[in-house]
Amino acid sequence: MEYFNAFWVGGAICLVGQLLIDLTKLTPARIMVTYVTAGVFLGALGLYGPVVDYAGAGATVPLCGFGWALSEGVQGRDRAGVPGGVHRGPDGRGRGDHGGGVFRVSGRSGGEAQG
Repeated sequence: MEYFNAFWVGGAICLVGQLLIDLTKLTPARIMVTYVTAGVFLGALGLYGPVVDYAGAGATVPLCGFGWALSEGVQGRDRAGVPGGVHRGPDGRGRGDHGGGVFRVSGRSGGEAQG
């Protein structure tokens, strides 16, 4: 039943996009932006989470699922429960969740002098 729900919800989302392409003069780029923006707004209002719980990948794979994921990341809390995703790393320095581990590959911050 899980596959069926994912299939029909994802198909309905894609059907709306195809109807927008066929029946309006909207460009595909504007339709994509509309989907992402709708996902953000529906996620911020708490309306898209139940759809994701019901349909799984059928709701997260389309572009509105990407918008929903963005809204969840903004509303979320990091591991320490601090709003905004800022926490202390192993060296005691504050860093954000996004990019903190990516840019600290060498174990040093970019501003430290070598030598």
